[in-house]
Amino acid sequence: MNNLLSAPARPEASVPEPARRRSRTEVVVTVIVVLAVLAAIVAGLSTHRFATIANAKAIITSASLVGIAALGLTLITIGGSAVSLAISPSVAAVGMIFLSAQSLGLVPALVLALACGILITGLQGAVVGYAAANPVLLTIATSFAIAGLATGISGGETVSPTGTGYDRLNATPGGVALSVYALVVLALILEWTLRRTAFGRTLYLIGENRRAAWAAGLPVGRTTAVAWFAAGALFAVTAAFTAAFNTSANVNLGGTLTFDAIAAVLAGGTPISGGRGSALRTLAGAVLIAAVSDILLLRGYSTGVQIMVKGLIVLLVVILVHLRAKGRNA
Repeated sequence: MNNLLSAPARPEASVPEPARRRSRTEVVVTVIVVLAVLAAIVAGLSTHRFATIANAKAIITSASLVGIAALGLTLITIGGSAVSLAISPSVAAVGMIFLSAQSLGLVPALVLALACGILITGLQGAVVGYAAANPVLLTIATSFAIAGLATGISGGETVSPTGTGYDRLNATPGGVALSVYALVVLALILEWTLRRTAFGRTLYLIGENRRAAWAAGLPVGRTTAVAWFAAGALFAVTAAFTAAFNTSANVNLGGTLTFDAIAAVLAGGTPISGGRGSALRTLAGAVLIAAVSDILLLRGYSTGVQIMVKGLIVLLVVILVHLRAKGRNA
């Protein structure tokens, strides 16, 4: 009996309970991710015409149009401003401006589109940054205002290009759409900016704890506004490529871009609460969303089913991110 009482405790008994909970959470998250990836691979390989070069190009082209806008949204989300719900109407309005300015030439039209995109989204960011307005409510109101203004000015008509310079944005160097190259370059630049500059580090700190950032004397208002201005520029680039691809633009040009961009950002692992995130992971999220949509399209599913599945993917990612955060804080 004495020997039993004096026997050393088992090694696992000495592991603190929080550490064991963190370990179990990491295992559960890893298993779910692996199973989800395997399911996606099996679904893709079993879908007719999915594993072809032509289809791969179609996927990355679709991902590029969503991904560039998602990069802009990544800045907004990392900074703790949740999401913008005015992406689609902003892209539609800027796309209409871009095509209607083609008589000036491609470069002036691009400059005008960038200026309008920066102004439209940047002003919202200034209100969020300096006046601490609720970004969700603000962007809902803004989306109605932009759509109404664009409809009123255009008379609800589709805008056709006044020149042919826009067609250069539809170039396919090396057989790959120009927008894909733009997405990769912009993602690399944005990732470097977030990781290596004072602006990026400050944005992460603001997103992690806005009140603490204010108390520490960080430029919360200015940094938030700059993030939104940069997002506006990226939305404008998306608008130019989308309008050029469609060769016309109206108030419906943005389509479901707002929700697709949100899905790409969240699927890339950026938490809605901010403070963490990565441009490269957003790029991966955009490709994932495009691939899933492509599989469903090739299998003959409707747009409604595609939207539902993308919503389920986002829900799964949000749950996994929450579990990982809860495990770390345990």
